[in-house]
Amino acid sequence: MLTVQDKFNRRKQRVRTHIARVAVGRPRLTVYRSNKHIYAQVIDDQNRRTLTAASTLDKGVEGSGGNKAAAELVGKLLAEKAKKLGVTNVVFDRGAYLYHGRVKALAEAARAHGLSF
Repeated sequence: MLTVQDKFNRRKQRVRTHIARVAVGRPRLTVYRSNKHIYAQVIDDQNRRTLTAASTLDKGVEGSGGNKAAAELVGKLLAEKAKKLGVTNVVFDRGAYLYHGRVKALAEAARAHGLSF
């Protein structure tokens, strides 16, 4: 019998497999969502380096980290940091999370501020 963690890992692996086929030469924008905070990173998988990161723990992101408004601020902050590095085209890795709620708010804010995926 599969545990909740096993199911989560299977979903995450399924998404990563698809991204590996699509993400030729593009960095990966990955999202981690906890109950209190949301974290996002732009990762260069070819060189195995994190290019930039943002979270609700960063300065400039006020309010609770567990709501959509905070996720939008993180998306905006991440897009601005990525643009400073010259990264505009990424692949969105939602992990095992549904594209809904805070994950969707972060993604749409990043798109609105210059990232394309």
